Amino acid sequence: MITINYGKDWVKTTYDALAASDIGIYLKPGMTVAVKPNLVIPSPASDGATTHPEVVEGIILFLREFGVKKINIMESSAVGYSTKQAYKVCGYEALEKKYGVSLIDLKSSSAVTLRHDGLDIQIAEAALEAEFLINVPVLKAHCQTRLTCCMKNLKGCIPEKEMRRFHSLGLHKPIAALSALLPVDYCVVDGICGDLSFEEGGNPVEANRIIVGRDPVMMDSFCAELIGYRPEEVGYLTYAKEYGLGQFYDRDVEVVELSADYKPMKQQKSARLSERYRGDHIAEDAACSVCYAALIFALHRSGKRPAKKICIGQGFKGKKMDAIGIGSCTQGFDICVQGCPPKAVDIVKAL
Repeated sequence: MITINYGKDWVKTTYDALAASDIGIYLKPGMTVAVKPNLVIPSPASDGATTHPEVVEGIILFLREFGVKKINIMESSAVGYSTKQAYKVCGYEALEKKYGVSLIDLKSSSAVTLRHDGLDIQIAEAALEAEFLINVPVLKAHCQTRLTCCMKNLKGCIPEKEMRRFHSLGLHKPIAALSALLPVDYCVVDGICGDLSFEEGGNPVEANRIIVGRDPVMMDSFCAELIGYRPEEVGYLTYAKEYGLGQFYDRDVEVVELSADYKPMKQQKSARLSERYRGDHIAEDAACSVCYAALIFALHRSGKRPAKKICIGQGFKGKKMDAIGIGSCTQGFDICVQGCPPKAVDIVKAL
């Protein structure tokens, strides 16, 4: 079952979506509940990259009325960014003061190593110990995995060094393995204005919808279609299906729509900036998302085809090439834009 609610009062829209869903079957009064938003960078939700605090507020109100007293919000922002700063900029410190919820920085959490399909993965102990975990991602595009939603949002539950390693492993298989090792009890997707070009925001598309459901694989496959991708085009979803983690959405799945009067009249199509700039002039080898996103943004801003080949990713460490290297991994190149991640403005200058 998938429930979709439309509206511009995002607290109420979220609350009503949960009230109409089947979450009550799995939730029990008195539980300690962990809420995992997407605060990948310290950026207001209106930019299309982070979870609206109003969505989490709607969840808090629903949980309190259901009889849940202890609520922990937990996150680890992307490599190079401060989770505490993200909590402040994204409006979560205000939630802490208003409702007495706890803000947990998973960067400070000890980690436990678990194994799935031959992969050893470190996961924050605080996330594993959650009695009931609600995943609250943003529905948006990603420059490498195409979609980032429920399953990929769990990447905020691993240490920074593990985040880097996920990229060296190609992202898709470890993302699916992580979902197998860290079960989610319910998903609340912030589909209000996610960026449909890449994950750090800047090109939000207004949709005014909250999507809730229990099966992360079904939710992600459904949401992939919403932004123009078939589930089979998203590698980690294919792995998840092979692992038996859930089912792909099909027309037999019950979808309940509420407040359809607030549904946008026109659905804007994704610009797919990341795909627009792929080509023989870019060589990518195990690049981290924040680094790759900075490159895509810079290419979009410059509007010019680079004179030299561009190389990006951990696979270029220790190599020397007559090319433009993006990030500290390419410091042996003739031209290297330093930083981990580099700033898009510096990449523009190099281009």
